[in-house]
Amino acid sequence: MTTTIAVVSAGVSDPSSTRLLADRTAQRSVDVLRDAGVRATITVVELAPIATDIARSLVSGVASDEVTAAIQRLAAADAIIVATPVYKAGISGLLKSFADLIDDDLLIAKPVILAATGGTARHAMVVDEQLRPLFAFLRAIPVPTSLYAAPEDWGSPDLGKRITRAATELAMLVRSTVPRDIADQNWQGYQHRFNGNATRTEKTVTDVDFATDLMRLAAGGS
Repeated sequence: MTTTIAVVSAGVSDPSSTRLLADRTAQRSVDVLRDAGVRATITVVELAPIATDIARSLVSGVASDEVTAAIQRLAAADAIIVATPVYKAGISGLLKSFADLIDDDLLIAKPVILAATGGTARHAMVVDEQLRPLFAFLRAIPVPTSLYAAPEDWGSPDLGKRITRAATELAMLVRSTVPRDIADQNWQGYQHRFNGNATRTEKTVTDVDFATDLMRLAAGGS
């Protein structure tokens, strides 16, 4: 069996330090999994080339083919690495817009490494203050170690140590049955949003709550 790691990069420059951090983390994760006897491959979702499609999809409420393809890569992945640049003390608006298009059920119990790059070490907490709550809302499982790289970090061995720690945590989650057990055995315990891209969503009539005000009106009630 092959494990698939999806890399989501919100970097927009070329070359991109955000993409560099994501690629370095992904390769280390592959190496750690290989050492544990697990074959892993990497699939990359670059948000910059589909930025216009993301904006149009948000406005129209209908995901374009390009956005749908990107979301499907996440759905098919066993683990995810998300990397964003920091702008004005916040995560990339491009990444947040893409996240707004992800169905609430899509990432349930998926292991995720959270990473960011910025121009100063003062923004290091952006990962835990903004990215971690976002992926907690999506019910993913962020690894304990978050990654942040300022310009001075690239030449430091400490960055490599943090990447290895995060990659090891991701590998342990991927090898464990706990994430799959959470998604499988607790599926009925979640509140689901329908008509999204969730591969596990069971869209039967018995799942719909007809007691809501909206459903009563749709059924001709008051």
